[in-house]
Order: sequence, then C-alpha cells, then structure tokens
Amino acid sequence: MHFTAEHRFAALVDAVIAGLTDPAFHRDLQLPDMKLLDVDAESDGAETVLRLRYDFVGHLDPLARRLLGNRRLTWAQELRLDRGSGAGRLTFEAEADPSRLHGQADVTLKPDDGGTRRTVDGDLVVAVPVVGASAERRIVPGLLRRLDIEADALDRRIRT
Repeated sequence: MHFTAEHRFAALVDAVIAGLTDPAFHRDLQLPDMKLLDVDAESDGAETVLRLRYDFVGHLDPLARRLLGNRRLTWAQELRLDRGSGAGRLTFEAEADPSRLHGQADVTLKPDDGGTRRTVDGDLVVAVPVVGASAERRIVPGLLRRLDIEADALDRRIRT
C-alpha cells in the first residue's frame, strides 16, 4: 500500500538530519505501541545511517496474531540520509519474516521558507494472500501516526 507524509521543521536541513539520525533522540522518543530495543548510527561524512529495532507492544488483531504464531513482532528499520542532498531511503521489515512484512520509502529533506520540509513517499507490503491488502490498510495509519509523532518531537527538540 502506498503512503506519503510531509512534515515541516523550523530548523535548517543539516540540523534536521542531525536530529533524525541522533541515537539519543530516538532513545527519548516515545512512540505508541513500540518499545525501542536497539539503536545504532554511523556516518562516513557524506551519508549517515541510522538503524533501529523495535518490539511491537500494542494490541494485535487476531489475524496478525495467527500469522505470527508464538513469535514477537520485532521491527527493524534503517534510515540512510545523504548529508549533501538531503535525499535518503527508509527501509523497514518484520524480523521474524521480512518477506511477508516489509516496506521502503524515499525520504527528501529540502529547504523551505527558512526551515525544512520532509517528504516520505513509500510502500508497505504485507505479502500474505487474501488478507495482505486488508492488513496493509490497518498498518499504514499507525505508521503515519508514528512519523507525525517523530516529526513533532524533533521539531520541539530543535526549537529548544
């Protein structure tokens, strides 16, 4: 299922990239239904890579519970951002079975009226016959809500 999100930040692109890829920011960030398990970042100067692992601790509908069996829903996420262009890639997947639940998005950070505009444009895939599209429609709103929460928290942090 295709999704898009757009967020504005009061700070310049460099500050937004620094904030988005700061492990301390993600350790402090409280996302609904998610518990941060691990965070790691590295940079070669031109590109910064942030890796996150989450445990889904919220309510799962019965269909999702059946698909998972006794496994926990852990989520691996990677954000790669080019510091020069502000372009990047977000990838994510369920660790238990990445071929069944995964996604990717292009991320663009552009100067906008003294601040920064972030655009996230991607696709979430639940590769399960018959029920995949229904599951995607249930998951995407939560994904978008967490992106909104992340953006609001980062904008507040940058302003203070």
